[in-house]
Amino acid sequence: TSNNTLIQFNDVTLGYGSQIVLSEISFDLFENDYVGLVGPNGSGKTTLLRAILGHLKPLKGRISRTNNEKVIKFGYVPQKEHLENIFPFTAFEVVLMGTYKQVGLFSRPGNNEHDLAKQSLEHVGILHLKDKLFKNLSGGQKQRTLIAIALATQPNILVLDEPTNGMDLISQKSILDLITELHTKDRLTILMVSHLLTEVSNYVKKIILVESNHLQVGSLDEILTTANLTKMYNMPVFVDKIKGNNVVIVGEKNG
Repeated sequence: TSNNTLIQFNDVTLGYGSQIVLSEISFDLFENDYVGLVGPNGSGKTTLLRAILGHLKPLKGRISRTNNEKVIKFGYVPQKEHLENIFPFTAFEVVLMGTYKQVGLFSRPGNNEHDLAKQSLEHVGILHLKDKLFKNLSGGQKQRTLIAIALATQPNILVLDEPTNGMDLISQKSILDLITELHTKDRLTILMVSHLLTEVSNYVKKIILVESNHLQVGSLDEILTTANLTKMYNMPVFVDKIKGNNVVIVGEKNG
């Protein structure tokens, strides 16, 4: 992690109208962070994500974005279920759409954009699928296509919303390995939203844990303790290591 702050929340309260979802939250996101935004469904993850992306203004407090005078560019990877069948397009055409922001609304993408789309598909390992229809791809291939769209916008922060939803274990691991590679090799700042604490904790370096109007931000060592999670979730939660991997067990532990 560098000390270059990208996004800073100062005593921020988030919500909709009179309904407050998260109150008085303060934390920083730094350049080259690898962060898991974790919490059960309905805990406020999506609200926090919308505020980070700039789609939701705070009810109170201040959110500032700085990057040594460079513009912060988000590459956003939505949940693939939201896009499952709306594309009657090939993987290449879908990724080419990711370049439209650069060329402007009424311009046609040229050679540069075509090259960028191909590079993005190659980057995520599916250039050979470029002529396949998006809707006919497997879950893992669709996810890689969506990551390629985000990469085609040439972002400095990659934001992924539940990137392994509905995938088998092998596809899950393959996608998480790819995201980790984008962080380590390309030095992309990563924010990954998930409701799966065990899964995320074996990849990220830092966790934002959201649980019914509470928010904690810290390193894995700070957040992933039996005492902390038990207190946070208000029920017994155990943290174990099996073959070097973190395992989070909710409820009474047998044996």
